[in-house]
Amino acid sequence: MLKLGVNIDHVATIRQARYKGGHEGAIPEPNPVWAAVQVELAGAHGITVHLREDRRHMQDRDIRLLRQTIRTNLNLEMADVPEIVAFAEEVKPDEACLVPEKRTEVTTEGGLDVRGAFTSLKKTVARLHKSGIAVSMFIDADETQIKASADLDAEFIELHTGRYGNARGEIAQAAEIKRLTKGAVLAHKLGLRVNAGHGLNYQNTPGILAVPHLETLNTGHSIISRSIFVGLHQAVREMLELMKDYGRA
Repeated sequence: MLKLGVNIDHVATIRQARYKGGHEGAIPEPNPVWAAVQVELAGAHGITVHLREDRRHMQDRDIRLLRQTIRTNLNLEMADVPEIVAFAEEVKPDEACLVPEKRTEVTTEGGLDVRGAFTSLKKTVARLHKSGIAVSMFIDADETQIKASADLDAEFIELHTGRYGNARGEIAQAAEIKRLTKGAVLAHKLGLRVNAGHGLNYQNTPGILAVPHLETLNTGHSIISRSIFVGLHQAVREMLELMKDYGRA
C-alpha cells in the first residue's frame, strides 16, 4: 500500500501572514495542529512539517505540540544545521528528512548534495539515529546521491519529484518517470526505502504511480489549496483515492 504524508506547512503560512509576531488578545489561526488531526481523521498515514531556520511558517511550539498530539508518523524536514539538529534530538520525530535550504527560496528548489556534504551528514545521521529517529535524504534521482545516501546508513531517500511536477507534455513527463524509476530501482537494490515528493498534485499524481518501490508520497501545497474549496477532509480523501491502485497492475 502506498502511504500519504501530508505537509501542513501552508496552514502555518496562512497563520503567519496575519499573526506573525503575535497580536494581543488574538487567537492565531488557522492552527496547524488542528489541521494535522483533521488530516489523520481523513485517513492520511503521516504528517510532514519543515522547521526552517527563518521560522517562516512552522514554529518550534507547533512541532512540540504535533509530537504530543498526532497518532500517525511525524516526518520533520530539516536542514543540517546545529540548532535544528539539536531540536530534532529533543522532539524525536519518527523520521527526519534532511533537505537543502536557502533563505531566498520560496520552497525547496532541489535535492540535497549528499556526496558534497558527506562528512557533516555522517555525523548528523549518527546523532539522529542515537535519538531513535529514522533518517531520510531528500535527493534528486541521481546515482551518485543515491549511493552516498546508502553509504550514510540512511533508512530512506525521498526522491525529489519537482522536475516531474514541472514537466509539460507527455514526452517530458515520460522522461522524468523513467529517471525516477531508475533511481528507485537502484535505491531499492542498495537496501534503501523510497519515498517521493515535491510538486505533486491531483493532475500528476496518477503518473507517479508508475515508479516502483515507493512507500510514501509526501505532498502539501496541492492538498491545502484544494481544501479551500472542498474542505481538508475531502481534499485528503481525494488524494488517497488517486493513490489506491498503486502496485496492483
